[in-house]
Amino acid sequence: MMTENRISSSNYVGNSMTSQNKGDVDKSIDDIGWKAKLKIPPKDRRIKTSDVTDTRGNEFEEFCLKRELLMGIFEKGWEKPSPIQEASIPIALSGKDVLARAKNGTGKTGAYCIPVLEQVDPKKDAIQALVVVPTRELALQTSQICIELAKHTDIRVMVTTGGTNLRDDIMRIYQNVQVIIATPGRMIDLMDKQVAKMDQCRMLVLDEADKLLSQDFKGMLDMVISRLPKERQILLFSATFPLSVKQFMEKHLREPYEINLMEELTLKGVTQYYAFVQERQKVHCLNTLFSKLQINQSIIFCNSTQRVELLAKKITELGYCCYYIHARMAQAHRNRVFHDFRAGLCRNLVCSDLFTRGIDVQAVNVVINFDFPRMAETYLHRIGRSGRFGHLGIAINLITYEDRFALHRIEQELGTEIKPIPKVIDPALYVSRPDDDDSADK
Repeated sequence: MMTENRISSSNYVGNSMTSQNKGDVDKSIDDIGWKAKLKIPPKDRRIKTSDVTDTRGNEFEEFCLKRELLMGIFEKGWEKPSPIQEASIPIALSGKDVLARAKNGTGKTGAYCIPVLEQVDPKKDAIQALVVVPTRELALQTSQICIELAKHTDIRVMVTTGGTNLRDDIMRIYQNVQVIIATPGRMIDLMDKQVAKMDQCRMLVLDEADKLLSQDFKGMLDMVISRLPKERQILLFSATFPLSVKQFMEKHLREPYEINLMEELTLKGVTQYYAFVQERQKVHCLNTLFSKLQINQSIIFCNSTQRVELLAKKITELGYCCYYIHARMAQAHRNRVFHDFRAGLCRNLVCSDLFTRGIDVQAVNVVINFDFPRMAETYLHRIGRSGRFGHLGIAINLITYEDRFALHRIEQELGTEIKPIPKVIDPALYVSRPDDDDSADK
């Protein structure tokens, strides 16, 4: 599936100038009133945590961005930069390599898309920036954000992933795109076929770098980097920094500017609970949670693709709307499920760990680990699907006797607290209050 942006720059400057004076006046009025012409979405009035509100008070205008890019930012509903955006955008614009640690769901995509789009020259018909992400769904999501931000510019954005028609990708690249968002395997295919010419690509972004540098993608980033010019800029974003990231940084980044907004690993807005259950009680327990919780949207994680499908079937039999998604599904089916869930067409999604990386569905306020993960890193990314961009959410873990040691170990490793589930969970911990959503400026 390819997405491409060809929207021409909107012309906000007076065209028919009968005199120099009139032109100056028109331009002056335009400079004052350009914001008033924007189609800005309604304000998000939900409570936000300090993960996104603890800023220095900068405005996007202070970064000296192009007018057309600012228009896209404001029409996305982004009012002010989040802490990771404040920290990384000016440094990235200076041309330095960046190594950034920030929690999932705090505005990382904007933190790299904005400087990338600012530095791309729309008049130059060449690939100038490459964004590499580990999953197809994350690639689609990132490209959509990039396209929306760039909609008032002439910058052409393309997404390319495995599981889609390679010939279609080749045709699109030949239409002179300037920014590519890709998964590693497909990007290497396009380079090997001499279709993606990277000699002018001076910006490389690696999102979810810890996953990109795992065994799943062994050596692929080295291959990508070997095709780029020697003079290049690398922006590396990751929530966790295993040894593989450190070694990669030492090999490829040049005196990177390091940003660490990870005093703690888990999102402040996510309250975590556990419930001790026997394996055979899990579906009954889930049914009870569905009946008692005020779920906006929920994501339910299983440890295998087979269990994903079985659980989704059980939930449907209980009378609840439920989708499922896992890596063994056909790509077109995965895309449809992802799109429809984000659009709010179904309340519950059962999935494998395919869906833990960067996926942003802000309506999700409940995450349930039907099967408890073995790795702290997996747990961290799973619960990060709730409480996105500083909003509130809960994570509930169904713990069997066999899981008890993993629960304790993950609590210790993440330095977090997972509490026993109370009889009643206070809705204020995960439900937007009506006055947050509906109050308007008087």
